[in-house]
Amino acid sequence: MKITVIGCGAMGGLYGAYLSQRNDVTVIDVVKDTVDTINRDGIEIVEPDGSSAVYRPKASLTSEGMEPQDLVIVFVKALFTESALTSNARIIGPDTYLMTLQNGGGHEEILGKFADRDHVVIGTTQHNAARLAAGSVRHGGSGKTVIGASGLPAEKLIPIAETLSSCGLEAAVDGNVQRLIWNKLFTNVSASVLTALFQMPLGFIASDEYAWSLCAKLVRETVDIAAVAGFEFDFEQKLAEVRHVCEASSEGITSIQADIAAGRRTEVDTISGYVADCARKHGIPAPNHEFAVAAIHALEGKARVQHEAAAAKA
Repeated sequence: MKITVIGCGAMGGLYGAYLSQRNDVTVIDVVKDTVDTINRDGIEIVEPDGSSAVYRPKASLTSEGMEPQDLVIVFVKALFTESALTSNARIIGPDTYLMTLQNGGGHEEILGKFADRDHVVIGTTQHNAARLAAGSVRHGGSGKTVIGASGLPAEKLIPIAETLSSCGLEAAVDGNVQRLIWNKLFTNVSASVLTALFQMPLGFIASDEYAWSLCAKLVRETVDIAAVAGFEFDFEQKLAEVRHVCEASSEGITSIQADIAAGRRTEVDTISGYVADCARKHGIPAPNHEFAVAAIHALEGKARVQHEAAAAKA
């Protein structure tokens, strides 16, 4: 397959590297050092057992001169999805499948601006990765990638799943992938968002009675909103799962926590914001999620003001 991965951070690098074993793969990134390093040295993937291998997809700053692809996978931060696709619309033809495995929900609405509904693929993955340097990625752990689409029968996506699986990215097709996306939201919209607000690791959320009380309220609200959206979850079970994540990764630093610490914009609008948007669409309150979204945006604004003040003094 001719495949392009847009965004060559940790996950984009991992998928671009693995898929390049059996496919014609190009990774596109706006950072010149990343592109130059990949074209010169390839992408090094450091596995959980300490072993490593180098893979050699092509890399480019733009899609200029490229033909429409069989598959385009979006791995940029959610807030940059639309601009990234606008810049690379030339590689999305009438037969191109446009796929996202980004965290959060609602991505299909943006992808639907660039491809027909029956060519928009959404999904979730249990793989995780961290960027070590330009062209170097630590593979933190493996798991299944599950994909689906609302606009066509699940069997139409089997060739994509088989392509992923053949390259070491075990994949399956699920006709109810939206439920899986909701299921993955619970930790992100509760414990993860609180790690960003308090700038403390996951273990703190489970060990501090006040932080855990807030976490439980966010989980409870998410269960209620998921129910009106058509997805039933058991509150006690989901809360126990979130606690397990916090305790099993007690020193874990979440991506949203790291973004706030570094003064970067976050993906809160497609995570907590997605849940709040669903609540508004169904006419039910979501005060805890509304607060979480506003608080994260306020912290982003604080970082912007501090940066501008520092620049003025320089």
